[in-house]
Formats: sequence, C-alpha cells, structure tokens
Amino acid sequence: MRLDVVTIFPEMFVSPFAASIMRRAIDRGLVDLRVHNLRDYCHDRHRVVDDYPYGGGAGMVMRPEPAVRAIEELKKEDGEAVVIMTSAAGERFTQELAAELAARPRLLFFCGHYEGVDERVSAYVDREISIGDYVLTGGELPAMVIIDAVVRLLPGVLGSADSLAEESFSPLLEYPHYTRPAEFAGRRVPEILLSGHHRKIREWRRRQALWRTFCRRPELLAAAELTPAEEELVASWRRAEEEGR
Repeated sequence: MRLDVVTIFPEMFVSPFAASIMRRAIDRGLVDLRVHNLRDYCHDRHRVVDDYPYGGGAGMVMRPEPAVRAIEELKKEDGEAVVIMTSAAGERFTQELAAELAARPRLLFFCGHYEGVDERVSAYVDREISIGDYVLTGGELPAMVIIDAVVRLLPGVLGSADSLAEESFSPLLEYPHYTRPAEFAGRRVPEILLSGHHRKIREWRRRQALWRTFCRRPELLAAAELTPAEEELVASWRRAEEEGR
C-alpha cells in the first residue's frame, strides 16, 4: 500500500513510524510511506499556506491554492488514490472503516491546521474523517491514528492472523489478558487460565468479552452475533442492573 501525507509539519511523522510494527511494515516493503511538505506546493516567495478568514473571526485559514495543487499533482502519481482529510466534521472513524481503507491500494492524507481549511478544498477530497469528538491542534495526529489502524490490517503486517481475529472492536471488546507471574501484589491469575482446558478457556474469554462490553460499551452489543444463551445472559445482566437502580 502507498500512503501519501501532505502536511506543513513533515517532521512530526518521522518518530511515530520509525519503530515497532509500522517500521517493520515499511522495511519489508508492505507500506510505501511518503510525507510531503505543503509549502513545497506554494508558488509565492514566502511559501504562505494560510490567510485571514473572510468575514472576520479568530485564527487563520489554510489557503486553497497550495492544498489543491498538492492533491492534484500527487494524484497523478502511481495509480488512483483515495483522498482523505481529517476533520472534526467528518464521518466517525471505526474499525469497519479501517478495514475498508485497508482494501485500497493507495491513500492520500491532507492534514489541516490552524483554524481550518478553505471549504473549497473539500471538492477535491473523497472522505472527511474524524477520530473523535474533541479538538486537536491539527490533522497530523488523526492521520497517524488512521494510518496505524489501517496498516496493521494489511496482509503480512502482523505476525499472527489470530491477533486480528481476537482483538478489540471485532465487535466485542477484548477479554482480559494475563501473563507471569501467576500471583502479583496479592492478585492471582484466574485458575481457568492455568487449567490447560482450551474449550473452557475459550468459553471464559468469551464471557469476559461480553461482560466487559456490557459494562463499558453496551452499544456495541447491537452489532455482535450472540448465541441464544449469550442473549439470555446479557438480558439477565440488564435485569440485574435495572433492579439495582
């Protein structure tokens, strides 16, 4: 997969992608990451990328000319690209959307900054994506989050296919994990995990995933495929919760 990132802070992308899974994916040729400085697409002497907003107001707005020039010129390279702009007004980023993007051969990210981006740039963007209901100083960190979530879904990036099958938001939250020592600070690993009984361990993990999802993200249960016994279990938890109010 080829990933292009247009930003006024290209140095921000050096360290996050220089280690761990992302670095290995790049070194193995599974990901071709190219970071571009938006100022290189300015034609004025001072390479200005922002200006005051029409109508007044606080902050500066990113100008359309360099943004559109960067997007249009990069789109001409190496096949079709899905152009993504991170935006608080965009669609919510989910694991399902990450999987959808992971199936595409090329993604091009435009990172906004300052108070915002000239609205006319949106005509050159395929997807506007938000990673949450909060405000950040720029689009660089959201782009990194999306890239990380997408890249780990690419074939060959993770060492084990089971890691993808069992991880969080597929669609239940993950069950709790334990490792050595068997006892720490007076707390022991659940005995079932030490039993070696694989079927019972799977059942325990599934129940724990259900319980954790019920407690922390109950809205995810609507998308989960539950057995009749699991549906009754969740219903009993709901009844107990209502009775305890």
